[in-house]
Amino acid sequence: MTRLSLFNSPFLLGFDQFERALDRVAKGAGDGYPPYNIEQVGENGLRITLAVAGFSRDELSVAIEDRQLVILGKQREEDPPRVYVHRGIAARQFQRSFLLAEGIEVTGAELGNGLLSVELARPVPERQRHVVDIRDGEGARAASRTIDVAARKAAS
Repeated sequence: MTRLSLFNSPFLLGFDQFERALDRVAKGAGDGYPPYNIEQVGENGLRITLAVAGFSRDELSVAIEDRQLVILGKQREEDPPRVYVHRGIAARQFQRSFLLAEGIEVTGAELGNGLLSVELARPVPERQRHVVDIRDGEGARAASRTIDVAARKAAS
């Protein structure tokens, strides 16, 4: 079976990493446990809150692996083992992953009232401008110059 690429255009150069990221996200989107919320906090912050009732701080881990936020939960075996007449509370291990955009930083995590909150921040990047030297056809360096496209369009 041939897979259709979203980034299969000669005008989209260097986007193969985004395609791999989308593939990773699609593979991990199947399981809905544990449920979670993502909320905007301020202008440049996010908070991911997972419902992890029954897990202690020692049974949870939050890590960043290759720009991916990975949250793991694994409950320990009960000592002594219990005999349940009915077991309706989920006590299973989980792994929830979130792909982080370039520059997103994890600033902290907090567990309280059965909810694990992970705080994220997106620093505001400084605007940069880079002038590219234009050489003439014989390899000699010409003077650097910036071409103002908006002024040319207005003059036309």
